[in-house]
Amino acid sequence: MHPELFNELCRTRRSVFPDQFEAGKKVDDETIKEILINATWAPNHGREEPWQFTVFSGEGLRRFADFQSELYKETTPNNFKEITYAKLQQQPLKASHIIAIGMKKSANKNIPEVEDIAAVSCAVQNIYLSVSAYGLGGYWTTGGITYRPQAKAFFGLEENDKLLGFFYIGHVAIPSTGASRKPIEEKVTWVN
Repeated sequence: MHPELFNELCRTRRSVFPDQFEAGKKVDDETIKEILINATWAPNHGREEPWQFTVFSGEGLRRFADFQSELYKETTPNNFKEITYAKLQQQPLKASHIIAIGMKKSANKNIPEVEDIAAVSCAVQNIYLSVSAYGLGGYWTTGGITYRPQAKAFFGLEENDKLLGFFYIGHVAIPSTGASRKPIEEKVTWVN
């Protein structure tokens, strides 16, 4: 292992949004499978592996777009916005793959839900780093229908499970630029 390569990967990873993807260029399914295998090696309490991924590609992207836009329309009668509806219809079609990120509630009652959520978040970080390592772009969104209970069944989730968003993946046409972090001295306290 070369720590400097990992440091660079962590520090140069960026979110890349659908408008930045190369239109129509698909990522190989085997690459997506490798990315998901990396995700499953995330730390998790009790080896419960609480993640549940549903992958959309090809015509599946249209099914996803139709489902989320129609669910938005049905569940937002008073605050419906045509621009949001159109975005939910169009954005998925710009991606090569979309991964729905689910959290299956642990059967172990001693594991607090927040730890299952943290484990899934670690899996998503592995996805982020893997996507970057493969020279691809991607981002995790919790917008759209993420927090609507009616969405769960479409993604194979049950009442006590959580839908934690969607990870869009594509080839990068327009790289993300500029990012910074505060000095660690502002966020870290050393106790010696």
